[in-house]
Amino acid sequence: MILRGQITPDRRVNEGELANKLDVSRADVRESLSILAREGITTRLNAQVFAVRSVSSQETMDAIEVRGALEALASRMLAEGGPSRSVLQSLHACLHEGDAIFAKGRLVSSDAAKYDAMNEEFHSLVVQGAGSKVVADAIRRNGRIPFAAAHTVAFGQRDLVRAYDSLSYLHRQHHEIVCALENREGLRVAALMLEHAYEAKLRLSMNRSIWRSSFEDARFSPAAS
Repeated sequence: MILRGQITPDRRVNEGELANKLDVSRADVRESLSILAREGITTRLNAQVFAVRSVSSQETMDAIEVRGALEALASRMLAEGGPSRSVLQSLHACLHEGDAIFAKGRLVSSDAAKYDAMNEEFHSLVVQGAGSKVVADAIRRNGRIPFAAAHTVAFGQRDLVRAYDSLSYLHRQHHEIVCALENREGLRVAALMLEHAYEAKLRLSMNRSIWRSSFEDARFSPAAS
């Protein structure tokens, strides 16, 4: 409903009304709205009332660029310090999960959640592997801006073909990033991570079919990062 613009930033969202409208429990609605609040998409006004947060497209674009710079720093630190065997094994597990998603040559709706979880784990491994609380905290704060976090993925049935091409390219970049980490190439992996964020930003800006939601000046829905 948020992505379709049915719930706009100037409208309060009451969990009781929403539960009745969706025919689900208030507890389910409360949990969902709380998750959206943690993601920065909604704001809690009081115990039972939320509102969609107003954020401009430029804020999201800037936040993706900031994330790219911070993750480039984290990846360089990880490469130069030498990634542990367990980190590399976990990164390769992410690569295998992503390969399985794209192996069939197309995407289905359920792939969004699978890619989202894998992508979040991949980026988290790089950031946590760097061992810098300062960098990790900065990325976490930056990720509170809606759709700026690495794990934000959304696409509809009409977007599946286009999403396959762009997401599979982003996943090929995952492979290159892991290769650079294994070779302890700090500058190369930092450059790859910057380009990785740039590609996510480019996909968001080019996906004009989803730029029609409830947000302040751009009124867009999220795309993958």
